[in-house]
This record gives sequence, structure tokens and C-alpha cells, in this order.
Amino acid sequence: MSRTGRVLGVAAGAAGLAAGATAWRVAHRRRIIARRGVGDMTPFGSLRSQPLTVVADDGLPLHVEIDELDPEAVGGKGARARRRHTELTVVFVHGYALNQDSWHFQRAAYRGLVRAVYYDQRSHGRSGRSAEEHATIEQLGHDLLRVIDQAVPDGPVVLVGHSMGGMTIVALAEQHPELFGDRVVGVGLIATTAGGIDPHRVVVPLLPSTIAGQLAGRLVATLARRHRTVDRFRKIGRSVALVATDGLAFGDAVPARYVEFVDQMLSATPFGVVADFFPTFGTLDKFETVSAMSEVPVAIICGTRDKLTPIEHSRRLHELIPGSTLLECEGAGHMVMLERHDQVNAELDQLLAAAGDLVDQK
Repeated sequence: MSRTGRVLGVAAGAAGLAAGATAWRVAHRRRIIARRGVGDMTPFGSLRSQPLTVVADDGLPLHVEIDELDPEAVGGKGARARRRHTELTVVFVHGYALNQDSWHFQRAAYRGLVRAVYYDQRSHGRSGRSAEEHATIEQLGHDLLRVIDQAVPDGPVVLVGHSMGGMTIVALAEQHPELFGDRVVGVGLIATTAGGIDPHRVVVPLLPSTIAGQLAGRLVATLARRHRTVDRFRKIGRSVALVATDGLAFGDAVPARYVEFVDQMLSATPFGVVADFFPTFGTLDKFETVSAMSEVPVAIICGTRDKLTPIEHSRRLHELIPGSTLLECEGAGHMVMLERHDQVNAELDQLLAAAGDLVDQK
């Protein structure tokens, strides 16, 4: 065969692979679109998988659940391009005083279509209760590394974090920047920050309204010593708490069951846990380290009416992470992945596609 013929053959082969990859992406995207609305048809808190216990470096058990990839759901096995994209594992990291169920709409949409890992952060959900001295963002970064090592021992990883979960990913980037571009091939940062947050703003929804109006760091420490009493007050004042959750977690009017769902997660988190993590928000300052994420696709998402991590924090992250994208969900609040789940999932779809492209280039 002539040199020209060989070149044309290689070009044709490359074009065939590209066309195959594009066709697979289109088919995969159609399957994701078809799953829209499934979250609203699924009871909150009902999405479960076989549990895995990951032991943190201080011996604390972390409750992990893995939704495995369903080959039938993604069209079976075969082409190299298909394997490249389906080998991604997405690790979802939830926020302060919530648990892994807060990813309800993302879990419903991606179930079976991508391998996904969900876990309860220390002292939250079904995970063990942390010693107070280990209730820090830095420790959460170490925990995330353990989860990756044990739940995703091989293959590329996309990390998606909400609120404190995003801070957890930032901590990991500070501790292990070498992972980004190697094991970690994509990052989603939702309603979060790398520092400069007012901790009182974060903790207000977790207190009875009469206490919230007088909130100060010293008061939180005092209340922590009487955390069982505070928990009783929170249960008695459920109506007040529900109104506070609606106003502080959401930007627009959402279905009542969304508010009740978030309020149930907040109420299930003991005030002792709230108090343990409270000091770490005031000292968080990791904006200088977020540039480590610029090695991979980064999607930043926030609601324009977020009262807990205001939109300015997401805009600053966007400025400091070259190549990142920023989705501002007009009118949405802090629980944007519930309130605007279709928008958020569409942005995550793009993130996964970009991460898959990065894997293809390796």
C-alpha cells in the first residue's frame, strides 16, 4: 500500500472511531434524557444499594453504597470508545448536616447508567460518630481518599460535591494535587466554596428560631454541652424549622415534600454533630489550592439565591480554576441539585462527557 493509502486508511479508522464514540454518546444521552422525571416518581430515601464499610484512617467506619453499572442499560459491551466512557466512576460527596440521600435526583437519573459511589460523611447518616478533634474539612479530605482507594481501586474518577462536600474535594486537591489529571478526571462543585464563609450563616437553619436570632460561636459551644436539650427543642418546633428550611435552603417555591425531605435530614443530624463541625467553616481558606483542579474538566454550579454559600463564592472559584464552567441557576437556593435537578443533571452530563474525552486522550 502506498504512503498516501496508509495515511488515508489511518484517517478513515480515526474517523470511524470518532463516529462510533459520537453515536455512543448520543445513545447514552438519550437514555439519560429518558430517565428525567424518574426521581419525582421515586420516594425520597428509597434508593439503596448493598452497603460497604470503608474504615477511615482514624478507625471510624464510613457507610458507603455503590450503584454498579448495568451493561444492559448502557447497551452492552464492545467498542473501545464505549468502554472508555463507561469505566468512569462518579463519587458523590454530600453537604453539612445532610446525608447521601440528598443526591436523590442524581441517583435516580444515573442509576445503572454509570458506576456511582455514595457515602455518608463522618458523623452523618449511617457513618460512625467522629471524635470532635477529627470533625474538620481536612479530615474529610482524608476520608474521601480512603473512599476512593477502597470503593474505586481502579479506573478514572469524577468527584461531585455539594456544600461541605465540595469543600471536602477542595481539601483533597490541597492534600493530593497529583491525583487531579491522573485518577481524578473531572470535578463538580455545587453550591460550595473554598473559604471566606460566615459559619453563622451555615448553622442558622439547624437551630430553633429564637436561638438562631442570637447566634454566636460561643453560644454554639455552650449549646453543644446541652445538645440533647437542643435536639428536643428542634423536634418540638418542627413547624418553625420547616419554614426556616424552606426559606434558607430553597430560592423559589418548591413542592412541600422537597422541604420536608431536607428538613428530615437536618433534623436527623444531632446538634452535637452540628457543633463539632461549626468551627471548621470559619477557618477554611483554600482558594490558593483550587488551581490544582485546572488539570481536569470542572463544572461549578450554584443558585443565584443561595443564602448559605452565595453565588459570589462560585464566581470566585470559576475565576481561580482555569477552564472551568459556571452554571448559575436563576432563582435557586442552596439545595440547587434538588430544586433545579434537571438543570444540574444536564450540566453533570456535560461534565461526564468532558471527563470521558479526557480519558480517551490518555
